[in-house]
Amino acid sequence: MNYDELTKLLSEKGLKVTPQRVAVLEALYEIMNHPSAEEVRQKLHSRFPSIAIGTIYNILDTFCEHGIIRKVKTDSDFVRYDVDMEKHHHIYCESCNHIENYHDPELDELLKAYFDRKQIPHFQIKEFSLQIIGNYKATHDKPNQNK
Repeated sequence: MNYDELTKLLSEKGLKVTPQRVAVLEALYEIMNHPSAEEVRQKLHSRFPSIAIGTIYNILDTFCEHGIIRKVKTDSDFVRYDVDMEKHHHIYCESCNHIENYHDPELDELLKAYFDRKQIPHFQIKEFSLQIIGNYKATHDKPNQNK
């Protein structure tokens, strides 16, 4: 995303456009690989050497609250951030901590049909997402992030 698209997104979500918010959002889109707050800080260090990690966490939390990004927790409760707001699931490799988006409309339909049939008493499902946990085979390189 270019600068104008980033500022438009912030404005559309009712957020004040600040250099730090634009920079954090830009870093998220540049990294794309479900970065941690620390990875965002490292990406911003050359342009904003004095930005505090707490500021980055506050910005990331604000983005989550406004539906710009979402949090993704790893199996070990490590928080990463995802800019892909379309319906998708995640593949998580335990050995290398790589998280990959997994888009599969057929799986979505299967899950929706299952939960339509098997109602959970006194509970209304808003959405669902799977985290598929495993390990990449040694002979297989990590796939591209954007599937």
